[in-house]
Amino acid sequence: MQIFAPKEMHPTDKRVPVIPDSVKRLVTLGANVVVESGIGSSIGISDKEYEDAGASISTDRMKSLSDSDLILRLHKPANEETGVIKKGAIHVSYLDPFNESGLVREMAGAGISAVSMEMIPRTTIAQKMDALSSQANLGGYSAVIMAADRLNKILPMMITPSGTITPSRVFVIGAGVAGLQAIATAKRLGARVEAFDTRPVVEEQVQSLGAKFIKVDLGETGETSDGYARELSEEQLQKQREAMAKACANADVVITTAQIFGRKAPVIVTREIIRRMKPGSVIVDMAVESGGNVEGSKKDEDVDVGGVTIMGRSNLPGMVPVHASQMYSSNLCNMIEHFWDKESNSFKLDREDEIIKGCLVTHGGEVVNDLVKSAV
Repeated sequence: MQIFAPKEMHPTDKRVPVIPDSVKRLVTLGANVVVESGIGSSIGISDKEYEDAGASISTDRMKSLSDSDLILRLHKPANEETGVIKKGAIHVSYLDPFNESGLVREMAGAGISAVSMEMIPRTTIAQKMDALSSQANLGGYSAVIMAADRLNKILPMMITPSGTITPSRVFVIGAGVAGLQAIATAKRLGARVEAFDTRPVVEEQVQSLGAKFIKVDLGETGETSDGYARELSEEQLQKQREAMAKACANADVVITTAQIFGRKAPVIVTREIIRRMKPGSVIVDMAVESGGNVEGSKKDEDVDVGGVTIMGRSNLPGMVPVHASQMYSSNLCNMIEHFWDKESNSFKLDREDEIIKGCLVTHGGEVVNDLVKSAV
């Protein structure tokens, strides 16, 4: 089986899909691994390092796409590449299938088996393949570092001959993977941290990191079978906003992470809440790519509202591309190893497996994922 990893062409993303350590693992399985020349240049990895790991270097991107049985990448394919990939090939990447219905239909029509890394189920056995979680971890870290850099004061308490500096207050909304990492990072930097989540079950996790969990009686909430927060009713959202207003008013930094899988992110921090915050405060909207949790936030822009800076950054994991690449590459490699069939010496799409059922979007000329099918 020939595996091809093309060079990522995104203009602002330095992450790479496969690093040499993963190439070694794939070659050990018995795969013929081909990578495009310059694939690792954005994070300082030379073609020679890939060759030393056992990969062949391709200088013809389109030919390698058309010749390969399994294609591993980070971003979705460009329009001109879909028709080049051979029928029956397996394509693994982020696909954004709920917003890319045209691409999904095109890949189905081309007979490509498209695996969406966003759709990996959040189960114990799939943790090692869960790219959303691994990247969200780094995103939570990056959000705090970015906020600390922009804030006009320091995060930790300091006792100096000139007096005592009180710690800054950080309020994290959403205690999923990204939120928990944001809490942990802010605590390490010495901030006083509070957090809120609609799922009461995460209270213990928040407290274990040294943060205060803000309780709000929203009635029935909970989480889905995949561990995602359930969508709130408008009445519940209003109750949540009222509770958030006080916490935000006391905070120097607010980090929002609330997202609903496959749906538009809920607006939690309204302009009215922002107006109650102190000038010089910073808000980081980690959900900006899916609509945003903060009213008025804009993708990859800073917005000033009454002296409060709203930072709507996409691709926060891309701020630390070396480790983000390392983790994503490992996720891909773990998936391939898990489903590698030794007899046929190939990656097997086991349609009966719960992981494949969750992440396989197109196969055999059809859209086969029920969630995506209903959206498309």
